[in-house]
Amino acid sequence: MQAPRQKIEMAGPQCCDNPPTLNPNSGEGKVEEFGGLLRYITGSSDSKAAILLVSDVFGFEAPNLRKLADKIAAAGYYVVVPEFMHGDPYDPDNTERPIMVWIKDHGVDKGFEEAKPIVSTIKSKGFSTIGAAGFCWGAKVVVELAKASYIQAAVLCHPSLVSIDDIKEVKAPIAVLGAEIDRNSPPELLKQYEGVLSVEGYVKIFPGVAHGWTMRYDPADKKAVEPAEEAHQDMLDWFVKFVK
Repeated sequence: MQAPRQKIEMAGPQCCDNPPTLNPNSGEGKVEEFGGLLRYITGSSDSKAAILLVSDVFGFEAPNLRKLADKIAAAGYYVVVPEFMHGDPYDPDNTERPIMVWIKDHGVDKGFEEAKPIVSTIKSKGFSTIGAAGFCWGAKVVVELAKASYIQAAVLCHPSLVSIDDIKEVKAPIAVLGAEIDRNSPPELLKQYEGVLSVEGYVKIFPGVAHGWTMRYDPADKKAVEPAEEAHQDMLDWFVKFVK
């Protein structure tokens, strides 16, 4: 019963709260075609390992997402952030396309299929070890990659649409970073994830934060930045441990 309830909650406001101001020119990397999609790339192609970041519904032009990609790249990784939204990120101001209408054109199953050639392209560049992190919508895509052994480590940040049965099938070490205030994936559901894992992993619930806190925070708000950066460091620590 968990998965249907999560899909219904996708229509709720938390997936769409605090939309970022998108900026196609943000970040220290560059945008180019990669694996059949546009993507933001940062870090050296001489790095030993690669990280794939899968965005939430607001897409790959979110400045906080690119800032995180640059931070991961500075730790020695080649980082790829694909444009899974095809120039059509969710727009909460478009009342004719609420989230449950918009997502019909941007299903996570489609995201998974589009992620496969991206992983193949990364491997073709000589990266045999790949980690992936997903945010909200993107977490489900990362779980599908982890279930099918496309990646060597996974991180989920405030996931949506991820069922307990999904977690049972994960084949890569996985870290789940959840929010105390989250109707999409409440702490009681995430704790059930931890109980069914057949691989190394953990669930960490961040107190006092809401769904989306790792990406959709105000950089000028210190109280919002601190838990976001703590989650980012947890993510990086996981990759350092498993993606070498």
